[in-house]
Parts: sequence; structure tokens; C-alpha cells
Amino acid sequence: MHSLKSILEHINSPNDIKSLKEKDLEQLASELREFIIDIVSVKEGHLGASLGVVELTIALHYVFNTPVDKLIWDVGHQAYGHKILTGRKDIFDTNRQFGGISGFPKMQESEYDAFGTGHSSTSISALLGMALATQLHGKFRRQHIAVIGDASIASGMAFEGLNHAGVTNANILVVLNDNAMGIDPSVGALKKYLTNVKTGTAKEENIFECLNFHYSGPVNGHDLPTLIKELERLQKVEGPKLLHVITTKGKGLQKAEENQVTYHAPGKFDKQTGELQKKNSIAEPPKFQDVFGKTLVELATRNTKIVGITPAMPTGSSLKFLMQAIPERAFDVGIAEQHAVTLAAGMATDGLVVFCNVYSTFLQRAYDQVIHDVAIQNLPVIFCLDRAGLVGEDGPTHHGVFDISYLRCIPNLIIFSPMNEVELRNIMYTSQLGLKNPIAIRYPRGRGKMLNWQLPMKKLSIGKAVELKKGNKIAILSTGPIGNMISEMIEELNRPDAIAHYNFPFIKPLDSNLLKEILQKFNHIITLEDGSAIGGFGSSVLEYANNIGIHKIIKIFGIPDVFITHGATEKLYKKAGIDKMSVKQYVQQFL
Repeated sequence: MHSLKSILEHINSPNDIKSLKEKDLEQLASELREFIIDIVSVKEGHLGASLGVVELTIALHYVFNTPVDKLIWDVGHQAYGHKILTGRKDIFDTNRQFGGISGFPKMQESEYDAFGTGHSSTSISALLGMALATQLHGKFRRQHIAVIGDASIASGMAFEGLNHAGVTNANILVVLNDNAMGIDPSVGALKKYLTNVKTGTAKEENIFECLNFHYSGPVNGHDLPTLIKELERLQKVEGPKLLHVITTKGKGLQKAEENQVTYHAPGKFDKQTGELQKKNSIAEPPKFQDVFGKTLVELATRNTKIVGITPAMPTGSSLKFLMQAIPERAFDVGIAEQHAVTLAAGMATDGLVVFCNVYSTFLQRAYDQVIHDVAIQNLPVIFCLDRAGLVGEDGPTHHGVFDISYLRCIPNLIIFSPMNEVELRNIMYTSQLGLKNPIAIRYPRGRGKMLNWQLPMKKLSIGKAVELKKGNKIAILSTGPIGNMISEMIEELNRPDAIAHYNFPFIKPLDSNLLKEILQKFNHIITLEDGSAIGGFGSSVLEYANNIGIHKIIKIFGIPDVFITHGATEKLYKKAGIDKMSVKQYVQQFL
């Protein structure tokens, strides 16, 4: 068990914090920061954001009466200290582990988590909803606080919340945690404005006061006495309020302060020095996102019409490679998925070849734009959906398991899921040659299997599937990299003649000619995908079989109708029932 210092070991709820003298809070902050570093250095997780708000976390729980007063953390990366101080200290070493606590605020986990926040910029709208409901219930003394970062508050949804809140008398406090960082450095005109505020050069009208907020700050977010004094003052101010707090992401660990992008989620590191744990020197295949990023640069050097767009994830998506190589053709638009999609549509109308790189789970935030601005107008935007499938420790807010289902119903849209890195390169090459339709290319987080991925690229035929192995009894149809386990399974079963395997990288349009042959030939048909079983690839196979009048049992292996928890990816695929053993057990009954 972790060795705790004299104050933190006695803190099991915010009431314990309130019993402390104000002069003891500095020591609590030091111990809390050390505790976070100790655990995350070994267990991994999001580090920098939580280190930056240690003092703010303590001050909020010291001043306000949580959980009666509602406290929302946006986006949730910064909530580790909050979790530790609200009864989860002794189980914090299970953070993001299978069966352990979530890495994000989660209402089902604690009454102190007032609202679940895995995607950014939702806190102000949710907080306003709570405050207005409180008024209707006649509970006028309840306080409502949202802590939101400077990158998150630049999102359109945050401004929608601010805009509405400004014409109410709702009792809300927005704490703007300004560290000039999201996961990557913050971008945009609002960042420049906040920088001017911090340096004292923004002497004209205050943007938040113009929105009818009582503005105060900026204040030093690491100065506990000042924070407490200002929060106590704001408790007595009625209506919408905004406190501008300046913090340093990674505060208290020198390496994390110096390299804030890397130490957002650094993996394992030495808790004393901050040095990252050295990786195994054995050659490994690159990550899918790095294959995307390097291939995009390769293509863009040949095709001057290529541009890249990302909503605030240049490092995570590896669009950073294009930003470094050809910066004038790479655009980080901030946390603004809707804007990213429609910006891409606008560029496509003028002949640019647009690679719009969005995490699968974040494209959900721009669904109307995909339909209204891209698909209806049949603009050939190339959507590159990173983090498709189950992503692991970030859990249900980040799993990219719905994209096939929510995109497959959209007319004009091509959907492609590469089995490996070479297929990813080939579809990127094919797409930039010129398509008549928009396309969504979905690929997983993490490493593939090919060391020799830099093969010459070739043009693919749209809608074509591939027979990988012949068989005479059972046909397995897979899409995406999850299909790689089938060849391993076939070898283990030692019945090479019985099982045929087909790769369907094009989920839409389907290879109807090959599919018809398969349906006519085999009595036992299995589909395998890393997306939702409802409305996914397997569903499209069933629909096609029904449409041509072939009625056979088609077993669909996909994500079941539940939200899959967080944990190591291998455990999650097993929990979802789409691991090699689950498929193997089903196949064996027919051999």
C-alpha cells in the first residue's frame, strides 16, 4: 500500500479538508501532488493537467459544500486530485485499470462527480442546466461550479453555454483554468486574447463581461490564500460569474512543466527525476497514426492540393508531421469538430484534397455536418478516423465503436477499414487521386504488425474485398485489423481445409459479387468487426443476404449493445466477446 504523509492520510472527504487550518493546506497540496506523481509514474494515466490544478482542487473543496454544491470538471483529465480527495484515495491505484475507477469523472462512481466528462466543452451547458433546475426546485442557495480549460472554452459548445447563461440569473461560477494548453498548445484568436489579458494589454472591453458574466482575475492558480479569498467572495455574488485562473500544466514535476505535451499522458516514468521509462530497443511496427501522418507528408509533397485538418489533436493524430513539413497546408482548428468538418467541406468545394483527421469518438460531435455539409453535397472529403474500435484505458467516452453504424446509413459515403498499415497507405493514395464521393477511413489506436510498411502505394478498386484463404465449410468475413487474429486461429484449429477467410476493407460499398458467391457456397458464415454489432458490417451482410433472398444463419461478432468499460484492450475485447477464443469456440462446433 502506498505510504501517505501526515495530512493526506487523514483526508477521506471534503469535510476533512474543511477541518484543516488554512496554513496546513499548502502541505496538503504538496502531499497530493506527490501522491499523484507516485501513482501515475507506475500505473500511467493523465498527469500534467491534474498536477496543474492541485491548489485549485483543494480550494474549491475547502470553500464549497460539495457534493450539495455541484462541481464539474471539464474535460476530466484534471480531476485526479478531485477523485483522491473525495473518497477514492485508497483505490486510486486502480485508476483506468480493468475493474478499477474511471480516469474521468463518472456519476455512477461517486456523488462528488456531478457530471460525466470525457469529451470537452460540455461543462457550462450541463452546469447551467443544473442551476436552472435548482431554481425551479426552489433551492436558491446551491452553488454550481465548472472548471474548464482555455482550450475547451474556445469550443463552440462552450460559447453556446456562455451565451445562454449570460441572459439568466443562474447561480453559476465558471472557473477558467488557463494554462495555454489542451493536449497540445491552445490555438486561435481567443488564446491570443487571454494572453493579452494575462499580460495586462487587453485594456478594452472584457469578452466575458460583454456576455454578462461577473469577471474576476486573472489570479495565480497556485496561490492558495488568494484562491480561497476570491472563491469566498464569489460565493456571495449572484448570477453568472467567471474566475480567470492562471496555472502551469505539470506543476511540481520539472520535466512535466518543461514538456507539457509529452507529460499530458507520459506513460511510466521515474517519479524522482521525471525521466520517461526507456522503451524496449527491439524494432517494432509504427503506430497506425504515425503511418497516417508520415504517409500524408509523402503524398502532400507530390500533390500540392493536399491539406490536413485536425480539431486540436495534431500530436495524437500525427498530423504534426504535416504541420512540421508543410505548415501552410496543415490546420489545427482547436476543439471544434463541427467547424473542422464544414471547413473541410468548404475547402473541397474549391478543389483541395482535404484529409480531415478526427478521432472516431469525436466525429460523433459533428454528425450533422458530415450529413448536411459533406454527404448531401457529395463533397470528396477524406475523413481519417483515428482510435476506431476499443481504445483501452480511456473507456466508453473514447471507444470508437459506433462509427460504422452511424456512418453506414449516410448516402454517398464510402467506409473503409484497413486490415494493416499497407492497406491504410493504399487507400490514402487512392483517395487523393480523386474520388467522386466522401470517404471515412477508420483505423485503430496503437501499433500494427508490419515492419515493412513502406511498400510502394497502389490504387485500390473501390468496393473490392479479398479472399485471403480458401475453405470448404465455414466462411469468416472480417473488416479491419481485428481480422488478423483469424489466420492465427485457423492455424491453432489445425483444420486449414475447413475455414475460408475473406477481408472486406470496404464496408460500404460492399463487394456484392463476392458476397453473393460466399452466401451461395457456405452454410456457416461468420462476420467479425471491432464496431457495434447493431447496424455494423455484419448487419450489412445480413441485409444483403435478405435482399437477394438467401436465408442462412449469419453469426455476427461485434461490440454488443452495452457501453464497454475501461481497461487493457485485450481484456476489453474478451469482455465484448470478440476475442480469438470466443470466435474459436463458436467455430469448433461446426468442425
